[in-house]
Amino acid sequence: MEATEAAEAAEHAAKMARIKAARDRMVAERDGEKGLIIVHTGPGKGKSSAGFGMILRAIAHDMPCAVVQFIKGGRDTGERRLIEEHFPHLCRFHTMGEGFTWETQDKARDIAAARAGWEKAKELIRDPAIRMVLLDEINIALRYDYLELGEVLAFLRDEKPPMTHVVLTGRNAKPELIEMADLVTEMTLVKHPFRAGIKAQAGVEF
Repeated sequence: MEATEAAEAAEHAAKMARIKAARDRMVAERDGEKGLIIVHTGPGKGKSSAGFGMILRAIAHDMPCAVVQFIKGGRDTGERRLIEEHFPHLCRFHTMGEGFTWETQDKARDIAAARAGWEKAKELIRDPAIRMVLLDEINIALRYDYLELGEVLAFLRDEKPPMTHVVLTGRNAKPELIEMADLVTEMTLVKHPFRAGIKAQAGVEF
């Protein structure tokens, strides 16, 4: 029995050594660096959460960053409170939306808020001191044509500084944006408590 276990352990160690050697070669071959266009989309929960996770990671690396929220209104959220109270010197936080479209019920106001958010986003992205900008829920503004997709794509292509990361969240990301992006993650909805009558809860949803 001991001999069998020893043989299995040796086989496992040899397999892991081969995997490590292959991974080390892959890492060694990839030495490029650039500012990425990152898209979090899909019907599942976690798009904004993932974006804010990246913002907190940037803060931990002392990388100046910024957040522009396009749809969510002035509701108090954990991420906003944390950033504004503890890291205002590293992260600029701008909530430009007035709430979800079904709450405002005013298309002209929604368009004006989205345009104001986009102007602020361009200002922040152009700033060479800022290394990452999160455009939270901008995909919703693009979906409803509150912003002109061609203008957003052209700006990201032509004016984004080479080392600035831009993260765009929201469901139904436009195919053209997905094509342009360097990193795209689609959140898949498997199960959500809202469908079982559970309301949004602090620490989970906001």
